[in-house]
Amino acid sequence: MEIRQLRHFMAVITHGSFTAAARAELIVQSALSTSVRNLERELGADLFERTGRRVVLTEAGRALIPSARTVLAGTDAARDAVAAVSGLASGRVRIGTIQTLTCVDLAAELAAFHRVWPGVQISLREATTPELVAGVRAGELDLAYLAPDDAALPEDITAFASWREDLVLITAPGHRLATAGRALIRDLADEPFVDFRAGTGLETAVRRLAAHCGLERRITCDVTQIRLLVDLVRAGIGVAIVPRRIGEDAGLPCVAVRQPEPGRTVLLVGRAPRPRNPAAEALLGRLTAEGVATA
Repeated sequence: MEIRQLRHFMAVITHGSFTAAARAELIVQSALSTSVRNLERELGADLFERTGRRVVLTEAGRALIPSARTVLAGTDAARDAVAAVSGLASGRVRIGTIQTLTCVDLAAELAAFHRVWPGVQISLREATTPELVAGVRAGELDLAYLAPDDAALPEDITAFASWREDLVLITAPGHRLATAGRALIRDLADEPFVDFRAGTGLETAVRRLAAHCGLERRITCDVTQIRLLVDLVRAGIGVAIVPRRIGEDAGLPCVAVRQPEPGRTVLLVGRAPRPRNPAAEALLGRLTAEGVATA
């Protein structure tokens, strides 16, 4: 059994398909598939059901996940030690983020980091807050931007910085509220909504706000991509509550919501007060260099 095979196995789980996993691992799909097949042959059991396009784990595959994570975390620790000696001439940093991150220009920050440390490979994953927390705790992510929505972080997770984001109502141009400037929660009682799928951080924040105010929303469409949500609002299928930056960048009317004013907290977190991975420590220094106002 090779470390590479375990990494390919976990990549398929993380990215949801052999095609996406091969792209993330920078190899052709046939090579990744062969690697997983060889691992199955050595273990004497199928790890995935290959009956359709979806990736479905077998019982043997599910049983392998904890051990694979432990082995890969140990390998990463060894690689981190070597990277520390080599002065970040090589290495890898893994960072996760919620899809609707707007308080930080992450692309610009990562580009600036790459200019200083071009030998360090950056791995970026978009996921929901629970998935990001699990990834950090399992050692699969060094750092993550997440929106816990007032839920307490696990004791083994450290918050390095926090931001407070305003949430606004976005509408289609020409909507009755498009030029209102602000609206009360009760003004939205008859509005159809476009929303993220249940369980995402933004959906949870909006659902809690509505419940707190006694607003029963009528969801006409739920999506998994912010671009699609914006396009649907623009097309007039419904309104949505999103971070202000998303509405402004899309050029849609942004209506401030009053009583109460909705917002959410975004955190940059990691596993320990100081990352053990030197590349992650260097990136953390970059991401917190300007100082951050806490909520």
